[in-house]
Amino acid sequence: MGHLDDADADDGRHETPTERLDRNWDELLQELRVAQTGVQILAGFLLTLPFQQRFTEVDRSNRVVYLVAFSLAIAATAFLVAPVSAHRLLFRRRAKASLVRFGDRCARAGLGCLALSVSSVTFLIFDVVVSAGAAVAAAVVAFGLFLTNWVALPLGFRRGHPVHDPRG
Repeated sequence: MGHLDDADADDGRHETPTERLDRNWDELLQELRVAQTGVQILAGFLLTLPFQQRFTEVDRSNRVVYLVAFSLAIAATAFLVAPVSAHRLLFRRRAKASLVRFGDRCARAGLGCLALSVSSVTFLIFDVVVSAGAAVAAAVVAFGLFLTNWVALPLGFRRGHPVHDPRG
C-alpha cells in the first residue's frame, strides 16, 4: 500500500479526480488567506520598527534578532503567496495536481517561517522589556505553542483518521 496525497484519498465523497483537486485547491486557498493575513500584520509591524526613535537604542544582538524575524516574515510571505502566482502561470495547463502539491509544500514552509518569525519577535520583545533569560523562555514557549497546535495536535488527530486507500 503506497502513500496517498489528500488529493487522491477516498473520503466517501462522490467526486471525480478533477472535482477533488478543485476542492483541495479551494480549501488550500482558504487556509492561505488566513495565514497571509497574519503574516501581513506581522510584516507590517516589523516594517515600522526601524523607523521608531528608540530603535537606535536596541543593541547589536537584538538588531540581528530583528533582522532574522523580519527575514522570516518576508520568507513566509513569499511562500504563502507563491501558490497564487503559480496558479496564474499554470492557468489552463491542466496542472491542478502539481499545483495542489506545490501549494501544500509552500503552505507548510510558509507556516514554519511564520512560527519562527513570531518566536523571534517574542524573543526580541521580552529581551527589550524584561531580560535575556525571560526572552529565551518566552521564545521557547511561543515556538512550543506553534509546534503543539500546528504539528503535534493535528498529527495526533491524523492517527485517529487514517487515509482510506480504495485500492486495498
